[in-house]
Parts: sequence; C-alpha cells; structure tokens
Amino acid sequence: MAEKSHTLFICSCERTMPLDAAAIGRGCKGAAIESANHLCRAEIERFSIAAAKGGDITVACTQEAPVFNEVAAESGGNASLSFVNIREHGGWSKEAKAAGPKMAALLAAAAVPMPEVPLVPLTSEGVILVYGRDEKAIEAATLLKERLDVTVLLSKPGPVSPARVSDFPVARGSIVSAKGHLGAFELTVDDYALPKPSSRDKFAFDTGRDGAKSRCDLILDVSGGAPLFPAHDLRDGYLRADPNDPAAILRAVMKAGELVGTFDKPRYITFTESLCAHSRSKIVGCNRCLNLCPTGAISPNGDHVAIDASICAGCGSCAAVCPTGAAAYALPPVDALIGKIRTLLSVYREAGGANPALLFHDAEHGLEMIEMLARHGEGLPANVIPVQVNEVTQIGLETLAAAFAYGAASARILMRARPRHETEGAIRTISYADTILKGLGFGEDRIATIETDDPDAMGRALYETAKAKSQSKTASFMPLGRKRDVMRTALRELQEVAPAPVDVIALPDHAPFGKIEVNAEGCTLCLACVSACPTGALSDNPEKPMLKFAEDACVQCGLCKATCPEKVITLHPQIDFRAATAEARIMKEEEPFECIRCSKPFGTKSTIERITAKLEGRHWMFQGRAQRLDLLKMCEDCRGIVAIEESFDPHEAPARPHVRTTEDYIRERDETKKS
Repeated sequence: MAEKSHTLFICSCERTMPLDAAAIGRGCKGAAIESANHLCRAEIERFSIAAAKGGDITVACTQEAPVFNEVAAESGGNASLSFVNIREHGGWSKEAKAAGPKMAALLAAAAVPMPEVPLVPLTSEGVILVYGRDEKAIEAATLLKERLDVTVLLSKPGPVSPARVSDFPVARGSIVSAKGHLGAFELTVDDYALPKPSSRDKFAFDTGRDGAKSRCDLILDVSGGAPLFPAHDLRDGYLRADPNDPAAILRAVMKAGELVGTFDKPRYITFTESLCAHSRSKIVGCNRCLNLCPTGAISPNGDHVAIDASICAGCGSCAAVCPTGAAAYALPPVDALIGKIRTLLSVYREAGGANPALLFHDAEHGLEMIEMLARHGEGLPANVIPVQVNEVTQIGLETLAAAFAYGAASARILMRARPRHETEGAIRTISYADTILKGLGFGEDRIATIETDDPDAMGRALYETAKAKSQSKTASFMPLGRKRDVMRTALRELQEVAPAPVDVIALPDHAPFGKIEVNAEGCTLCLACVSACPTGALSDNPEKPMLKFAEDACVQCGLCKATCPEKVITLHPQIDFRAATAEARIMKEEEPFECIRCSKPFGTKSTIERITAKLEGRHWMFQGRAQRLDLLKMCEDCRGIVAIEESFDPHEAPARPHVRTTEDYIRERDETKKS
C-alpha cells in the first residue's frame, strides 16, 4: 500500500514575516513544502489543486482555516487538513528571522496523533429553576418560558406583584444545599411555600416548610447571594449572574435557552481504583486529590476515592499530584503529551535551533496573551516554544522531568495574575521539579510560573528566560506505560543527562517519592504496615520474621505510619535514583520464638517476651501461676492441649466487688447518723 502524501503549505502572510524554508525542511522530513505569500486569496488555486489530489495537507495558518476548509470541500478531493499557527507563535516577532527551527517544530508536532478522549453524555430536558429575590427573577423567567420549563423560587422576597396570567410556577424558599450537574440537580429548600391564588397587589404565601426537595436540569441564579457550588463557574448547568447587571442576566438567559438536549463533555480523568492509596481498613493515607479538587468532584469511597466525571471540570490537579498514577489525565494522556514535547524538542534541534525554552499555556488565557504580544508587542523569542495544554494545572512532575531530559533549557508555566481557582497543586509540582533540577546541577531559575495578565510583562519575562543554556546531552526515550512508570523513566533519564548527577536528593513534603525509617527497637514485627501498604513497598518474609522495604515502590502515602500500632515509622521524602535497581532493604528481622513444648517456631521473640513481661504478676490469670505463664510461650496447638490436660478454668477469676447502689449510700448515711 502506497504511503499517504503529505503537503505542507507555509505562507509569509503578505510578506509580514520571513520564512526559513530550509530550516522547516530539515525538521519536517518527508513533507513536500510549498511556500506562498498570499495563500488564502491570490494563491488559493494552488491549495485547491493540492486538495483535489487528496493526502495529508498541513496549512501553517489558523486564522483562515474556514476558507481552506471550504475550498477543500469544493475541490472534490478527500484531503485530510490540519492547521498550525506559526505567525503569532514565531513569525510576528522581533526575532522572526531566527524562528525557522521553532516553526519546524510546531509543524512537526501538529502531525503527532493524539488519542481520542472518552466522552461523558449529559442530558437536559430544559427544566430550569430561576432563583432570585424580586421581579428580576420573574423577568428572566418570562424570557425563558417559551423555550424551557420554568419555575421561579424567590428567597425572602419583598413585595412582588403577581402576573395577570400564571405562565409558570412561582414559589418562596431558600436553597440550603445543592448537588448535581447539568441534567441532574437536586436542591434542598427551607421555608418553601406556594403563593395563595388570592394574592392581590403582592404575593401572599402559605406557611413555609423546611427540607423540601427540588430537581431540575438547569439553575439560573440571580439571587446575588453566595454561589450554590464551589468553583461555581465550572459547574455545567449552573448559570449565575449579578442581579444588578442587566447585560449579565441577558447573557445567562441566552445561554440557558441553548442548554436543551444531550451534550458530550470529555472524561478528563482516567481513574484506576486498584492503584489508589487513599485508605486501608478505614485508616486514611493519601488525600492529595481530595484537598485540591475545586469542584468537589472527588469523594472518599472505601479504600479508594471516587471521581464524578459529570462534575469534574478538568483542572487536572488530582492527576498532577496523584503519586500512584491512579488518577491520570486523558486530554491528552501523559504519554501523548510527553511524546509531543519529544517531537517539538528533537525537531527544533534537527532544524538548527539551540537552547529551547518551553512555555506551557492554556487556550483561553494563554493564546490571547501570545496573540496580543505578537500583534502589539515584540512577539515571542525565537527559542521560546509554546506548548498548549487544556489546563496548566494538569502538568505533572513526569512532564517537566521529561522536558528537561529531552533538552529544554528552561520552562515557564503561564497563569493568570489572579487565578480563578486554586493552583496549589501546580506550585507544589514546580517545587519538586525545581528541587530535583537544582540537585542535579541544572542551576537556578530553570522552571517557574509567569503570573500576569499583561502581555508585555509576559514578554519581558520570556526574553529573560530565553537566555538560559541547555545541557549538552539529551535523552530520546519513548514515554511508555502508566503515569508512574513514565515518571520513573523520565527521572532516570534526566539524571543520565544532568550536568552534575547525584544519587539522592531530598524533596519537600508530600513528594511522591521517598523512604521510611523504622525504629527497630520499638518494632514488634506485627506486620500491620505490610497489609496496609497499597503499592507493595513494604513486604515480609514467609520463612522468618522480617520487614523489608523497596523504596522504588514507595509513594509516601503515609498509610504505614498511620497504621503502625507502635508509632515507630517516619517518612522521608526524597528521590534515590538507585532505588529502581536496588534490592529491598531489611528494616528489621528476628529469630522466631520456638514453642517450649514442641519447638515449633511461632511469633517473634521480642513480641512473646514483651507480652509475658506485661502480664506476669499483673493479671489475675498469671499471678503466682508459672504454669499458666508458660501457655504464652507455646504454639496454638500445644496451648490448647495443655489447657485441657491441666483443666485450666478461664472463668475462675476473683470475685468482683459488690456493685454499690443508691440504697447502699443511703443505708450507710443512716447508720452514720445513728452512730
């Protein structure tokens, strides 16, 4: 079967930017490169002819994508089109003449296939609750009544006049709790009451009742009170507008009118329950994701957590901090994102580029900032390569480690000056990566955030970042396996190419790598920690009493520490690059205690001696009875035999003291008085 042709159209956009076709050719091997100056208008026939022939066509323009799609459809061919922005990302810059390698990298990365993301269907039948305090809620409901099934709920209303005709229900009540999502909201309402039909100049309501339940598909909140949900702007189906802003109310009404039918949202997180280290035996270990989720989509569910895909807004904080890889981001998966970065950096070098710096950004804020800098400022530096992700908070340690292993000189994560939601997870990830980079000799300021809404401020920060030099050696590994496996591989490869590699680097708290220390004197080898460990980092030896620890498997979840009855375990976050090939370390071992009757090994010597010392002379069963104390030193079989032979009565406890009652106190008081 013949290989599909690939044609690459690059355009100078009416000669407003230089094109380095030679550099692009070095990076995009195998593609037929067509240069133009006015491809979307004067030279559109060239594109039409190529589209009629079919094959893969990449157009280095996103602004005129609708024009090219229309022409391709009219050509009658079956060409597969893709579009890449090299103008704002490279051509419109004061360093445009040196941006050829970056353009080549962007074009090559666009050809990297991304896996399809699973979808979550949400169905709305158009049942909407308009929640407000006065006539503004009535007015919003009036605008929606022709398209949606409307109910109005007024919270502590003042004088509100009834309508001439009751086109929709109006009730009184205050929402005290809300849960759900588009198509499945459930509300609890206090002081719920319906108006009297005889209401004259204003609504007169019946006696209210608490705890009323209401279900709806949509909520339009114009109450002006506190939002009904955390991170309310991320809750699908919940529309909120300032009651004092008519334009905002109108926008919310227009949006609500469109939310009828079935809608598909991405399943942002792929969750594997068996890998979760949340808890064991009702003892909580890891709760990193629970502490970071802005929407409340994550909740405890036995030994693991549960993620409600209908509520999840895709910030990716849970996936970024999950130490085991139980929560993994799917838009795109981490191996696909790292594969794209690998292509960007390798093609950039092949095309003649040096010292590449990565700029991670989202679509909503980041693209606007880059475009503003290109149109009204100096544009991006020639060696700053933008990497668009769904949310910058999805970036994990494995992505940053892989980027530097592949040869990135620096990395910046673009955020808003005032983030709309918590960025603690991203800041924590950056601190881990920064600590590792410093420990491996990469130096200071290799990775940081740029938190600004000013394109010029972003530009100044990037031109300063662009001065960083990359290391001479680079890795070329393929990111394969689950997230935890990819992270291990990326970190090992990073150490291999580091300027000053070391074996051990101490990490900040909550890092996903580390060791444990066990106070051997206090440990009784009960092995409760072994049964609690979710990753198998702690293990025993079936042949003899022993506790072993494999650091490479430890995720610092803390379950062993929380489970240990003697409280002799401490956590030490660190990364030991030798752990992957090291044998499990013996934390404590003892000779088994031998039964004094049959010499069968059972238990541990320290445990038997400790129990014997605690009970001897202190418990009624063993006071002055050496024979009974010997039972503790026998295996379970001999213990039963001896107890039967010696006719030990487990119930011959000393008589308990008489229980004193009120009558005893009264009698003693009367006797005292008489005496």
